[in-house]
Amino acid sequence: MGIPVSRLSKSNMQFHGVIPRKKAKSIGKIAFDVVFGKKWNFRKELLTFEVVDFHSAYHTILGRPAYARFMARPCYVYLELKMPGPSGVITVTSNRKLAEEWLQKGSQIADEKMAMAELDEYKKAVDWNDLLNSKKPTVESAFLSAGETNPVHVHPEDPSIAPTNISMTLESK
Repeated sequence: MGIPVSRLSKSNMQFHGVIPRKKAKSIGKIAFDVVFGKKWNFRKELLTFEVVDFHSAYHTILGRPAYARFMARPCYVYLELKMPGPSGVITVTSNRKLAEEWLQKGSQIADEKMAMAELDEYKKAVDWNDLLNSKKPTVESAFLSAGETNPVHVHPEDPSIAPTNISMTLESK
């Protein structure tokens, strides 16, 4: 939104369940006036938003504190938010097709974040030196290939490590 981080107030809020098994920490909070309705029937309330530093299909998520402030009732079946206004009920409606697209995009983002988090955990648990150094025994294997083989160096950084024999022919079924 182009708001400098210096405008954020401190916050200790953490969110759970946005991405499975991961938590998101707020980098701060900021208050904005939020308005629902039309010129002749509207509600305006000051809401405090927690700001997190992760990519999402949504720009903001209104939760129970916002619903309580506006005395609003969400209806997930009809994708509507209803609240009292000075001249009657204010109804905010959504587009079902867009909501489905956002749901799919949110799921895709969560999957990508989970894959990156799992890869980071894997990288922490693995000793890369063990993976790069060949652990082949110095004794020749008793296995003999039925066809012709070529020696191939598979270690990307050390060609002095014993080559792996790759078959040059395939048996027919």
